[in-house]
Amino acid sequence: MSPKIEISDLHVAFGNHKVLDGITHSIMDRAITALMGPSGSGKSTLLRVFNRLIELYPEAVVKGEVYLDGRDIFKMDVIELRRKVQMIFQIPNPIPNLSIFENVALGLKLNRLVNGRRELYNRVKAALEKALLWEEVKDRLNSPAGKLSGGQQQRLCVARALAFEPEVLLADEPTANLDPENTAKLEELFLNLKKDVTIILVTHFPGQAARISDYVAFLYKGRIVETGPTKEVFTNPKHELTEKYVTGKLY
Repeated sequence: MSPKIEISDLHVAFGNHKVLDGITHSIMDRAITALMGPSGSGKSTLLRVFNRLIELYPEAVVKGEVYLDGRDIFKMDVIELRRKVQMIFQIPNPIPNLSIFENVALGLKLNRLVNGRRELYNRVKAALEKALLWEEVKDRLNSPAGKLSGGQQQRLCVARALAFEPEVLLADEPTANLDPENTAKLEELFLNLKKDVTIILVTHFPGQAARISDYVAFLYKGRIVETGPTKEVFTNPKHELTEKYVTGKLY
């Protein structure tokens, strides 16, 4: 398995507050990598570097190198990068007054990624199918997205991202506000997707990382303390902090 994203000596600070302190790591292609660690360890900040959302924070200072398939992301056209590297967030953020169909279709239309209504419909349908949502919404595509349940809204956000046919999906605590049933659906979705998409998952739940990730990176105070295959890290952690975290003794 080859790296999809390679990070070298990455530092991020907000003013005088250092958030990431010399991160060097490789994210494997077509696998689920979980970024885990206590609140404030830098997980979400690292995620926002990968698609350069970090640049929306004027006070952020970023130093270091990040490569996507060998290309320097800081030299890529940011629109191209964000098509390739899509993101979903902790709180589902569909446009509530737009229809289910239009929520998925809007980005395709604005970016002129489809030719004609038939291709648009096919792309939207394919995205909803991949997000395990099509069967639930196919008879009400014109209904407002705001009428969906929270779990359905989160899967709609996944479909919206998948419509771009991305290579990487960033997920920032996507199940934090979901009940166990919808959490299980989203985890199933990620397991299905990883054959085609590299997934980077930020989670506060070690159990979730253990269930669905192939690799984990444990962050603490802006540094990567330990990385490796998930089973290896959970069954034989090499660092005392990792052991405390995976056994629930470090929050």
